[in-house]
Amino acid sequence: MDSWLSILIGLVLLVVGGEMLVRGAVASAKALGVSPLLIGLTLVGFGTSTPELVTSVTAALNGSPGIAVGNVVGSNIANILLILGISACIFPLAINPKGFKRDAFMLVASAVACVAVILHGRIGAGIGLAFIATLIGYVVYVYAQEKRAPDEAAVVAEHIAEDARVGPKNVALSVILAIAGIAVTIFGARFLVGGAIDLAKGLGVSDTIVGLTIVAVGTSMPEMVTSVMAALRKHADVAYGNIIGSNIFNILFILGATALIQPIDVPSQIAKLDIWVMLATTALLVVFARTGIKLQRWEGMVFVGGYIGYVAYLISIA
Repeated sequence: MDSWLSILIGLVLLVVGGEMLVRGAVASAKALGVSPLLIGLTLVGFGTSTPELVTSVTAALNGSPGIAVGNVVGSNIANILLILGISACIFPLAINPKGFKRDAFMLVASAVACVAVILHGRIGAGIGLAFIATLIGYVVYVYAQEKRAPDEAAVVAEHIAEDARVGPKNVALSVILAIAGIAVTIFGARFLVGGAIDLAKGLGVSDTIVGLTIVAVGTSMPEMVTSVMAALRKHADVAYGNIIGSNIFNILFILGATALIQPIDVPSQIAKLDIWVMLATTALLVVFARTGIKLQRWEGMVFVGGYIGYVAYLISIA
């Protein structure tokens, strides 16, 4: 099969599978009486990040660390510069000060931890387990804090749950939909990773380049849909919270789970350039958000312009 066709089929299946999983999981949780706060903090973020998770695990098992790690690093860069940038261009994104302080700290801490393990050169099972444990601890802490003293940060999580697409009201059907979504996502990841490896070989470039660009953007499509739709609905808090949560989740859970299943040797290119781009974009987001507690349209344009420049540079050195 042509590599581009395989990539296209994979991306379509990943988006469809991720959507099915979110619909099924959220509908099941609502039917079982799970609070919107917990749904917004966990299920929606997990569902929209499933394409990245399955793709990175599949790539690692197939011996393609460039795609496995590049997918995570590239997705985090695309989430901020491309997706959050486009969302801010549509509608300026207001940011809750309390939630910003807490989440920004965790975002920066996870980014710095990612830099440390990538410079180490190998992400083993121990690091993966530590990452996952950190994420669980963070979610438990946030949930307990917002249950004890709900504020605007809790409203953000509840808005995320409200904006999630509605699935079947029947619990059995919603569980089946979620399971089917996972299956479709797995098939999609196989097509995507296989096509990406073939494309890299055909173009004579490293699979890291393909992982950082085509694969990363493709697996971020659920976040793109969620954030852009939130901006169009003027739920700016959802667009911002979705991306921040996704970036934390990508590092701590996706990279952690992938390393736990299959230890990863990090390609040198990512350590030399791309991890620093990810750290710089994270810092720029914090600076922009901190200076006005709102992402303005011009700042969104800076983000989008920065992403275009980054991809253009990757193409020039390929």
